[in-house]
Parts: sequence; structure tokens; C-alpha cells
Amino acid sequence: MSETRSPRSGRKVLFIIIDQLRADCIHGRLADHVNLPNIAALQSEAMSFDAHFSVTNPCGPSRASIFTGLYAMNHRSIRNGTPLDGNRTNVALEARKAGYDPLLYGYSDTTMDPRFFHPMDPQLHSEERVLPGLREMLEMRYLESYPWRAHLVARGYDVPDYSRFYESVSPDPDRPARPDDPPFYRAEDSDTAFLADKVLEDLAVRRHQDWFALVTFLRPHPPFVAPAPYNRMYDPARLPLPIGLPTRQEEAAVHPFMKAALVAPSMVQTVKGCDGQIENGNVEDIQTLRSIYLGLATEVDRHVGRIIDFLKDSGQYDDTLIFLMADHGEMLGDHHMWGKQNPYEAAYRVPLIIRHPDMKDGHGTRTDMFTESVDIMPTILECLGRPVPAGCDGRSLLPLLRGEQPADWRDAVHMELDFGEPDQDTPWQQATGCSLDEANLAILREKRFKLVHFNGGLPPLLFDLETDPDELHDLAADPAHTPQLLRLTRKLLSLRMHHADRTLANVRITPQGAVNFHDGT
Repeated sequence: MSETRSPRSGRKVLFIIIDQLRADCIHGRLADHVNLPNIAALQSEAMSFDAHFSVTNPCGPSRASIFTGLYAMNHRSIRNGTPLDGNRTNVALEARKAGYDPLLYGYSDTTMDPRFFHPMDPQLHSEERVLPGLREMLEMRYLESYPWRAHLVARGYDVPDYSRFYESVSPDPDRPARPDDPPFYRAEDSDTAFLADKVLEDLAVRRHQDWFALVTFLRPHPPFVAPAPYNRMYDPARLPLPIGLPTRQEEAAVHPFMKAALVAPSMVQTVKGCDGQIENGNVEDIQTLRSIYLGLATEVDRHVGRIIDFLKDSGQYDDTLIFLMADHGEMLGDHHMWGKQNPYEAAYRVPLIIRHPDMKDGHGTRTDMFTESVDIMPTILECLGRPVPAGCDGRSLLPLLRGEQPADWRDAVHMELDFGEPDQDTPWQQATGCSLDEANLAILREKRFKLVHFNGGLPPLLFDLETDPDELHDLAADPAHTPQLLRLTRKLLSLRMHHADRTLANVRITPQGAVNFHDGT
């Protein structure tokens, strides 16, 4: 079996995050209906993790967990716009200790700690700032994207106000825009293409050095609008319908939380510039939006392929660690829901593909052992020969990459969601009556059973995924399943107690100095 190289010996790191890509686009119900040839080719030369889960969402919290290796219960950047503790270390800061200058192409969705900045500092006036330790090579934030805007102006486009960038544009002035109409820009100038162009342009002059590149694609995140040919690449009528109970009313009756999840966001909020052209719950409209989503995924795949081809053509492919994943999923109409802020599988199960060039025995293989997004940081650090910081909730995946099956590997996944806001009550709070500090849930998902525990005195949810993989039948109130409910609740509590912040908890100061303290230098 091949071993890892010593740190800093001809090692490069390509870390790709695709925003809101469901796992079943890679393996599952949608995989046979979307063409992702470049990701499939990478899978044939890497290891695929088929039971990989984001530990939280939406974008900001999910990335905080990816970058810090911490559950949301520990890093506490629990919603978009919630600061990430400025005293926390992260994968970029730790990679710097291995001599790397981590480069950011895109966005990290990090909100700055207000204790470290003056109130008037622009760093505190946007939730989309740069993770400490990263060097921003290209700003491609969803709310800003000034370089892309400048590029479109330079290309001669009649550029609208940025608030209208992601609107469909009707080719016929006599009819309103429809969701599958393209935006004002062509595919060669899309945000996805522009980002990939800049990555290739910059890495072309770094081929003779080690580098660490974080590349984050916005797509297929909404708004759902795609340039030709991706806007009509897939026939909506040929796609499978979403899973779920027959009616929205039945979904709403599952749990008080679901009443809000059905409308936050609503289907019509996933597109812009199509007022009155789509209708919530209309099957044809649902399938059209699903087809656009898949078209956007194919567009991302094309540009991932360009980056991989560059590595091969420049002789860097076998010197590069490659991580490809999504930050969280997308409901895409399942359970009559859109977005990701709910406890269902499609919101949390995401793809993960890792190519370690030295571990060729694992290339082209798959594993169904449970992995979590908090595992990414410790895996990268171990690959770079760096210790994992104290308190990290994740585990290095190198044993799995080597083909091992550790006896003590996790048998369940831990996930969380906070659904309150400090400046206004959210639809979820209004539906559940939860206060800000009660507006949260925790999930324990085993191979067979899945528990969703709600704070605020709300009832739990319990699903038997063996007999009910689509999570259609809540068993929590069934007396026959009370023993399972109790067992899973105790197990969830024990897991959270085990993972309570241990950064300094296992250190003791003695007359001889600090015991069990490792500062990571």
C-alpha cells in the first residue's frame, strides 16, 4: 500500500466546493438524468464517499464546520451573518503552519467577529467576508462579485443593476420572461465560466510550486437561471418527480416546523424576473426548475473538467490532492419544499470525492461508511503532515482512503439546524412559537433509524429509513417505537456531551507546566 509523502514534498491541494449540489446527482435518483462526465471521470481515479453529510446548513454555518472541523454546537456561527469566533483556528491558518499560502477563488461566506473590528469597519457590514488565513485571489461573492461585473462591462454587455443579474430575459419582447429563458450573459461569460477562467489563469504561473487553492462555485445554488444551452439541456417531462406526501397539507401536518418549511423559501422565490410565470405546486413548473438546476450542475461539471484537464496537461495531476464536495443540499421540490433549511435527507446528504495521488489502490472505489463535513479539515491537515487541533470534532479520512475499516468508526451522523434570527422572528419561529435560543434542532441518523430532536418542547420526528427511505412516515408517536425513540435520544445526548468543546478541557496546568497541551506550532 502506498504511503503519504512527507509534508511539503511536491504536494498541491485543490479544494473544490460546489454550492447546494445534492448527493443524488452523483449517485441516486437524479444521477441517471444529469450528465456530469468530468466528475464521473474523477470518481474513476479517486475515492467516492457515498454516505457523506453536511453537519449543518445554510451556506455560512456549513462552511464554518468544513473549515474549522467543528459542529455548529461548538463553532456557533449558526446562521448566515452570525460571526465566527475570531479566536478559532481553521484549515487555512493550520495550512500556513505547513508553509502554504491558501488561495481563495470565490467565497468562504465567513462573518467577522465584531470584537476585533471598529463598528464602522466595512468588515462588519457584510456577511460575506474572507476566512482568516485565506488570501482572496478572486472575489466572487454572491452579494458583490465586482470582478465579474467588470468583466461583463469590458465584454460590451449592456449590464443591468446587479440586483437583476440573475433574472431570465425573454427573447420575445411581447411575452414575459420564463424560468428557462437565459440571463443577459452568454455561457462563456457566466459566473461559473469566469471563476474557472481566473483559476486557470492564475494557477498557470504556479505550476512549479506547491499551492493550496480553494475554489468555490456558486452554482447550482439559486436563483435558478442558466445560460444556453444549459437552460434547456434537460427535458422536464423526462425527469423523476419529487418525493413526498401527496399534498402540501399532509406535509404541513407532519410537524409544526413543516408549516414554515413549506414556504421558506417558496418555489417562486428560487427564480427572479418571472413574476406571474410560475405557480407554487404546478407540476410543469416544478419540473422546469429541476431541469434548470441539473443544467447548472452540468455547467459546473464542464468547468471542473477544465481545471482537472489543466492539472493533467501541466503535469501536476499526480502531485495534487483533490477534494470535491458540496456544502449542503437542496430539496428541489421534495416534500413540497425548496432550499435546505429543514431536517430531510436531501438538505444534508452531499457528494464527497477525494483523490490522493499516492493511494492508488483506492482509486475508483466507493465507501458507504458514514463521513461528515467536519472530517475535511483533519483529513487535509494529516495529508499535509500537520497535527489536528485540539477539540476538532471530525476525524481524518486517511484510514478510509487506505482501504481500512476502523472498528471504532462512527455508526451515526450528527447534524444540526438553527432556524431563528436575532433581529426578527423567522417563519419557523412563528410556526413553532420558539424563542431565539429555542429555535434549533439536532439530528442523529443511523443506517436504519433517524431521530430529529427539536428544542422548545416540540415533538420529535422518527423515521425508519430501511422501510421508509423517503421519510414519509413519522414513527415518533407510535408506542411500538418508544424504545427506539428513547435509545436514539440517549445516544444523541451522549454524542453531544462527548463533543462539547474540548479545546482546553483536557489540559491541566501543574507546577511542571501545561499537561496535554499542544499549541500546533
